[in-house]
Amino acid sequence: MDKRTLGNGLEVSALGLGCMGISHGLGPASDRADGVAVIRAAVEAGVTFFDTAEAYGPYVNEEVVGEALAPYRDQVVIATKFGFAFDGGRQSGLDSRPEHIRQVADASLKRLGVETIDLLYQHRVDPDVPIEDVAGTVRELIEAGKVRHFGLSEAGVAVIRRAHAVQPVTALQSEYSLWWREPEAEILPVLQELGIGFVPFSPLGRGFLTGKIDASTTFGQGDLRGTLPRFSVEAREANQALVELVRTVAERHGALPGQVALAWILAQQPWIVPIPGTRNIGRLTENVAAARLELTADDLSELDGAAQRIAIQGDRYPEHMQRMINR
Repeated sequence: MDKRTLGNGLEVSALGLGCMGISHGLGPASDRADGVAVIRAAVEAGVTFFDTAEAYGPYVNEEVVGEALAPYRDQVVIATKFGFAFDGGRQSGLDSRPEHIRQVADASLKRLGVETIDLLYQHRVDPDVPIEDVAGTVRELIEAGKVRHFGLSEAGVAVIRRAHAVQPVTALQSEYSLWWREPEAEILPVLQELGIGFVPFSPLGRGFLTGKIDASTTFGQGDLRGTLPRFSVEAREANQALVELVRTVAERHGALPGQVALAWILAQQPWIVPIPGTRNIGRLTENVAAARLELTADDLSELDGAAQRIAIQGDRYPEHMQRMINR
């Protein structure tokens, strides 16, 4: 697979693997052996960039990722995150105090079984801790050899600039896809200006852009999508128009809708690296093939124009989750 460079020199595969869903957010966790198998299949397919976090599980996802990638440590880049507080295994708010960041980094190193975290993100901006203190703490971890690169997730322009002035930010991770294009207005221009890479999560619209989800789909207990306004029955019915557009382009190429959605992202900028997630090796194979799909200028123009005319229905998060997004 082709490589891309994030920020100040972090080389990764053009597509990464978001590992969250193996342990968290899509109902009961996958069997550990199955999760390890998917991650190792991704390595064999050319993926070198793997995304996890202490919050996924919590904790267990880092352990699965660490076990899966142990034989390949010299070949891969592992990203993880800090920024949440936990009470009895449940998220209980935000916590980016310097002492907490140091504790999380040490715990993540142990769970991952590595000596250095390649990319350490702040998972969500903590309004109670100045971002300068956060960036300074990660800078100290980099100087200590525990971390290589600093990242932010769902941060706004002002926070990005302030953090970058203290410790260069290698990558910003935020949601971005054909059905969530908000970063294009302000975020992407600033990333380009500062030389920061962009790592879109949910590049397939949490599965919606694959065409496998419609108004009749049901979500099991523990599947985050069942709580999201954008996945209400009414919103799914309304948003099918976007899927049909993507399907039309896919048919011209003998491809799948999800592959077109990923190829569209890859065509936006050479410093964008989406991280679609999956529990299924077949889906993994489909996603990896998207890195070889070249959309024409006409394809891109058609997707951009039509997508702008289609009003996507439903907020992406309920209010209590949206409050954690820094813009």
